Amino acid sequence: MLESRFFGREPVKNPECPFCGSLIEGPKELQTRRSGEMPVGACSCGAVYACDETGHNLGAAMIEALVFGCNMDWDLAWGLVPEEDYLQEIIENYDLKNHLLIPGGGFEGRKISGALYFIRLHKDVQEVTSEGVKKKLAKAAPTSSGSSTGRARTKTLSKKAVEELVKDFQFDPILNAAREDKKIIRYLQRLLYSGDSLSRHRAAEIFGRACAVVAERDPGFVSKLLQGLFYSITDTAAFPWGAFEAISEIISHRPDLFGGYAPQLYQFLSDETRRPQALQALGRIAKSSPDILRKHILYFFAFLQDPDPTVRGYAAWLMGNVGAHEAKGDLEKLLQESHEIEIYENGNIKKESLAQVASEALKRVNRHS
Repeated sequence: MLESRFFGREPVKNPECPFCGSLIEGPKELQTRRSGEMPVGACSCGAVYACDETGHNLGAAMIEALVFGCNMDWDLAWGLVPEEDYLQEIIENYDLKNHLLIPGGGFEGRKISGALYFIRLHKDVQEVTSEGVKKKLAKAAPTSSGSSTGRARTKTLSKKAVEELVKDFQFDPILNAAREDKKIIRYLQRLLYSGDSLSRHRAAEIFGRACAVVAERDPGFVSKLLQGLFYSITDTAAFPWGAFEAISEIISHRPDLFGGYAPQLYQFLSDETRRPQALQALGRIAKSSPDILRKHILYFFAFLQDPDPTVRGYAAWLMGNVGAHEAKGDLEKLLQESHEIEIYENGNIKKESLAQVASEALKRVNRHS
């Protein structure tokens, strides 16, 4: 039942769908998402929404709502065009705790700055996704505002301390600090520009792990980081060392949130100067989440015959990580090659010949056959 009451001079109302005017239920936590991520909901008209409790992460809320509306299909979500494939609206001054709209921005002594980000997919898209959305929401749990873990604040780390921990590949203290202080991300980001390959890879892995921790509470912050890293590669005036490694680590550690960014790496495969790094980044992603690239595997076949042996090596590594049985014949042709490439694993870099890489790839491929 619609309830309208007054706090001071302004009305306090139950939230309504901006597309059809129907009352909506409070957003819920999906079982498929980690605690702390934005809760979502759906209206009977087919619109879906995500709740940004702070009102400062609307970009992340848009992504949450769009991907949820697409039944968690990132490829579908990133292929849609605003206005053509979906409409979007925002309701501000939303109080998650009481599931109310507070136009005045203040209620019961609290500042209310939350927002609901609505997405309504066009009917042809809804026909494909609506059943899955309903099933996920049916299993979701009610959420409440301000669900603090109650743990004591971790002492923050200095820039120098972070540098020493990365050097020793000790990431647990950094991850604990990142849960309380996003400034740690900036300290890690500056280490991505190291001219030493091992230092750069270690910094990138810990950077990716720390971003996964921050993304539990603020995925929009990490999305902006990813966008900045991609821009640094495309901007010829920038210094992109470490960008490819950082992108791959962020996606690898939270593929559920950022897997949709992986195809953006394809654009660099046409650039001979960036092709080896792009394939290495994609191979790293494939190692942790092969399904992200499996559907596009035919796109990489040509690189197994590239004139550059480093490109052939990373293409072979990628094929093995994906488990591409279709590539057996091409991988067998590399079994006599002695050129070496660097492969980063578990905090260390090892050098392997193309023959070794192809042999290991064939073993993985055979296991998936």
